[in-house]
Amino acid sequence: MTNPYLRNDYPRPQFVRDTWMSLNGEWEFEFDDQGIGEREGWNKGRDFSRTINVPFCYQSKLSGIGDPAVHDQVWYRRTFIVSEAYKTGRLLLHFGAVDYEAKVWVNGQLVAMHEGGHTPFTADITDVINEGENVLVVKATDYSRDVSLPRGKQYWEDQSEGIFYTRTTGIWQSVWLEPVPETRIDRIRLIPDIDKNDIGLEVFLAGHNASIKASMKVVITFNGEFVAEDCFSLSHESGRRDIHLDDFNDHGLGRWWTPERPNLYDLELTLLINGEAVDMVQSYFGMRKISVEAGKLHLNNRFYYMKLVLDQGYFPDGLLTAPSDEDLRRDVELVKEMGLNGVRKHQKIEDPRYLYWADKLGLLVWGEMANAYRFTEPYVARVTREWMQAVERDFNHPCVVAWVPLNESWGVTNILIDKQQQHHALSLYHLTKSLDPTRPVISNDGWELVATDLVTIHDYEWRKEVLTERYATVETALTVQPGNRMILVPGFPYEGQPILVTEFGGISFKVNDWEGWGYSGAENEEDFAQRLQNVIVPMLQSPVVQGFCYTQFTDVEQEINGLLTYDRKPKVPLETIRSIVAGS
Repeated sequence: MTNPYLRNDYPRPQFVRDTWMSLNGEWEFEFDDQGIGEREGWNKGRDFSRTINVPFCYQSKLSGIGDPAVHDQVWYRRTFIVSEAYKTGRLLLHFGAVDYEAKVWVNGQLVAMHEGGHTPFTADITDVINEGENVLVVKATDYSRDVSLPRGKQYWEDQSEGIFYTRTTGIWQSVWLEPVPETRIDRIRLIPDIDKNDIGLEVFLAGHNASIKASMKVVITFNGEFVAEDCFSLSHESGRRDIHLDDFNDHGLGRWWTPERPNLYDLELTLLINGEAVDMVQSYFGMRKISVEAGKLHLNNRFYYMKLVLDQGYFPDGLLTAPSDEDLRRDVELVKEMGLNGVRKHQKIEDPRYLYWADKLGLLVWGEMANAYRFTEPYVARVTREWMQAVERDFNHPCVVAWVPLNESWGVTNILIDKQQQHHALSLYHLTKSLDPTRPVISNDGWELVATDLVTIHDYEWRKEVLTERYATVETALTVQPGNRMILVPGFPYEGQPILVTEFGGISFKVNDWEGWGYSGAENEEDFAQRLQNVIVPMLQSPVVQGFCYTQFTDVEQEINGLLTYDRKPKVPLETIRSIVAGS
């Protein structure tokens, strides 16, 4: 019988080649609590005593182990056979994410080392593979107690509590093989310009040299209909082209991307060497623009009110890893069915398959870094490197409309008075804008903001009349200080940025035997619906607030403040939530 949890959907849906091999499934596995594995040569092919279902971490039920205890060094082993189709050109080994450090060996040879628990990496294993069977070994090292490590909601104590959840150690996103030519398309950047109706295309090659005559053929279609074609020479490792889309794109009838009309263009890229096609990649893009104009937040040059929900991206049996691709799709659908138009992915760099469904089905996503909790100089280097990788990985997704490198002063707890921590937040703000000038950046979501494109406030007040008064004017919104925190760091005055309330609500409602907590409590369905209305209506009626992010999408472990239970069952009918969100 087919295992529904193999996670064998193509892991990188915006950069697709036809030939690939999933390495998800059963691997050998071993804890290395004594840290003796490398000294004893485990990387050279030793058999391990356990098995694990990759890509689920050992703490999760779906891994087949389900052990929440701390094991900071773990080993994986499996074999694979390379068919004839994989023996031409180069062979790449891809990892979606391994938390936190990874060392990878193939046939006893070290092929990759990577630091960062949420971002992908690749090894070229061409020169170490054998005919027939090959042995792949991975050592993952976590630092469960180190609070200066970028970790998001993973708790450093033994048992989950408060706002923190079960840890993830080791492989938690897909692993796969991909044969590629010697000279190939390495990555692309897609920059939509709706004002000119152009798509900017940057192409980066691997294996290029001066003796090669390379060119790129580009074909763009929409729903199978031809839109544009171009071919241009590449004299270096990278090249840029602006391609005009000669089609109708406005008045609600055209092909711009919005949550209501998630129009996507298909893109086929063919690399030619001396006129011969050697590599082909399939991709897609959406024509959309997110901007701030005269203090208003715009989508496609029109004011757009964001109705988001805070989404931790946790699953009861898989933790950070969704059980299946259908579960990722269903999460997107559930948000839309509640009348919301987006999510703030909280303290998690989400699986690209989720972003694919958000692109395809139409859902705004705020991309947020998984933060640390203590400021140190090594932390600065770690979080900066990993954040750069995250922005590069997700740059092309039209659903991603904002970047959040820091949340609630996590990792920069003294930012209000500490110039070094202020410079760190500023550096992440400017670094993000240097990597991506097309999206707004929030320097420190919630409070104690330095330079920022949006002023975002976290406020768990539950009384309707208090919220109504608090968000009646800009002055009251910025001076009340929910949680006794200043909204802006002194020296960084308000400059007319859009104001959004990006955490609020958090109403707990127990509908089963699951014990937990929330920021305020409801007694029954009617009370829950009324409390939802009491916090959402003031946001919708405020002359100041331009969007909100309700806490939260689902219950998670000991938190029962979700609109849905942890297993995605609505606490009140979705139609009721939709009506409240619509202001009815």
